Amino acid sequence: MIAFRVWLLAGAALVTMTGPALAQQTPTKPAETKPAEAAKEEDTTVEDVVVSTSPSEVRASIDSTSYSLTNDLQASSGTLADALRNVPSVDVDPEGNVSLRGDPNVTILVDGRPSGMLTGDNRGQALLQLPASQYSRIEVMTNPSAAYSPEGGAVINLITKPNAPKPGQTTTGSIRANVSDRGRFNVGASGSFSKDKLTVSGDLGFRRDLAEQEGDRTRERLDPLTGDVLSTIRQTQRIIGDVDVFYGRFTGEYRLTDKLSFTGELRGNQIDNGGEGIETYETLDALGAPVSAYVRDGAFSFRGANRGVTGRLLQRYGEGHEWTNELRFDRITGHFSLASEYDYSLPVAPPLYDRLDNRNRLNLWGFTSSYTRPMPDDGKLRAGYELEVRDAAFDNGVRRGPTPTTLVVDPTVTNKFEVEQAVHALYGTYERPFGKFSAQVGLRLEYLERDLNQVTTGISDSTNDFSAYPTLHLGYQITDAQQLKASYSRRIVRPQPFLLNPFTTYQDPLNQRSGNPDLEPQETDAFELLWQLRAGQTFYQVTAYYRDTDGAFTDVTTDIGGGVLLTRPENLGSRRDLGVELVANGKLHETLRYNASLNLFRQEIDAAGLPGGRDRSGTVVSGRASLSWQPTPEDFIQLSGFWQGESLTAQGTREAGGMLNLGYRRKLSDKWAFQVTARDLLDDFGDVTDVETATYIDRNERQFGGRAVFIGLTYTFGASPKRPQDPQFDFSAPQAGN
Repeated sequence: MIAFRVWLLAGAALVTMTGPALAQQTPTKPAETKPAEAAKEEDTTVEDVVVSTSPSEVRASIDSTSYSLTNDLQASSGTLADALRNVPSVDVDPEGNVSLRGDPNVTILVDGRPSGMLTGDNRGQALLQLPASQYSRIEVMTNPSAAYSPEGGAVINLITKPNAPKPGQTTTGSIRANVSDRGRFNVGASGSFSKDKLTVSGDLGFRRDLAEQEGDRTRERLDPLTGDVLSTIRQTQRIIGDVDVFYGRFTGEYRLTDKLSFTGELRGNQIDNGGEGIETYETLDALGAPVSAYVRDGAFSFRGANRGVTGRLLQRYGEGHEWTNELRFDRITGHFSLASEYDYSLPVAPPLYDRLDNRNRLNLWGFTSSYTRPMPDDGKLRAGYELEVRDAAFDNGVRRGPTPTTLVVDPTVTNKFEVEQAVHALYGTYERPFGKFSAQVGLRLEYLERDLNQVTTGISDSTNDFSAYPTLHLGYQITDAQQLKASYSRRIVRPQPFLLNPFTTYQDPLNQRSGNPDLEPQETDAFELLWQLRAGQTFYQVTAYYRDTDGAFTDVTTDIGGGVLLTRPENLGSRRDLGVELVANGKLHETLRYNASLNLFRQEIDAAGLPGGRDRSGTVVSGRASLSWQPTPEDFIQLSGFWQGESLTAQGTREAGGMLNLGYRRKLSDKWAFQVTARDLLDDFGDVTDVETATYIDRNERQFGGRAVFIGLTYTFGASPKRPQDPQFDFSAPQAGN
């Protein structure tokens, strides 16, 4: 039913919008638009060793700030997680979970559009494995305008590298290769070709890395009345495996007329991860004497794939006056399997075997019709309709038996779950200056339809919801170099489909997880006050922010007997974050450049109504910094690192941690560059979580084999490409005075 109503409403909306768009004429005095500046994306190629050839390493608009990856050496050979960890406001934990100013509900876009692989429960794996080399900038929108979906506490937008040669050029591109120890390497090639009305471009690559993890976990069961320890369970884990990543993106643009063009894109990536793991389990009684012990020896594999296609038709009417229609489709699949053997030494017993298979599938359809138009008095209007349809399925199964060939299904942890969801949105923003003041107002209306089907139990449910999301952005130009900004937005985080599945899934003998069909969306009112100073290549930014969230998501873990913990998502009563963030980017010397940020905020959570939870508050400090030294025109050295402070959960804490990186790049010639990058110099990247309730205490320490040294060469041909202007996204072109 959703599918039929979706396309019927989409067609009606398109017809409704077409008339006004075509009827409008460009005003006699067009507005001074920022997109024209976006074509000046970079004056040098990404592989050059120049620290900064323009004052645009940091760009700011009325509702966003973007950061260049041009001189981030870790991004050139590392993953998306490596690149994001160097961006102010953003934290990425060892499992690929992204948070922005402490909020884990972050939407990730690519060129302003939803990304299939960066949506859903496979996102963490993708961020840890997909290369960052195909992106030129990362834009952070802590308070996005109504032109963007209100989904998520904030938005991170990954901006792909330019894909069209400069005027007079027909071909441009690069080939890159990096090798490390223990069989790790990555190779890639990108290029573009333009002739007459046709421009084609592509990016293709392969990456091999290692997946390593060591863990130690101690769980004490307590007497809830006396607090005495009843039993202790110790668990150790050692995992090692290989990760292979294939990725590709091919785009073609054909200019039908001077003002009408069609763009098509094919994209895809595949992650293959496999290896072995060994775990030990030991249970001690109240006196510390061992009562049981066994070893779990397993072989695991994961395959995740994303295939997508986009078609876009762009009609230009004049300077800054455009209408675009876009249809996109992504299919994302994932399959994790684990075959285990249990060897019991206390008490001695025959071995037991099991096989875990978790499969998921997501079909993601999207349609966008957006209209931009300059208005009188240097104003700008943006309006549009968006439709997103998600068709997701989850098939989780466990089989057990006395031998590998006699496994039978365990019905308690085997289930199939399906979700269909459609979100219709109408939005509009209007922006204009008033002397030194500027203002942007926006409103987004969204209608949600969602059908849940727990196939195993035969239980189904349907939800409909209509909501309005206002946004407001204000600016005041104090001087040519200084600016004040203030903003407000209302945001929502709807539960991902896998969070709604009530059935229990098996993780290991001591840990299980389930979703929560009663999980409500979380809603946030976000306020910001920001001061910026830009003087040449120096950029300072101070942001005071406050977020008031109702129903924030949190994981709650309960002891279901025998030392087994069940983790389930719940809604907090409320969560409040009040903080200040400092960003600085500039020169200490003609050859030495710095980039640093510090985030300090007070976190308060209301968890008293949750099992084992209580009201909690604390102060969190996170930061990052990099020093870039260019002793000669050919040499470039960079030291970078980040620190994520201790944070609160509903039942405990996540301890602080960080990483230190080093890189060196040598320009051998106009076409060749050599570089060395060292990731996780101290080889101590990991995390520690503590949970403390009246019935148990759980401490989980994990270390990830992150240290790696890559040696690489890059060959470029042609000239630095330019970026064709996207009608809906201005790639954070600097505003006047910025």
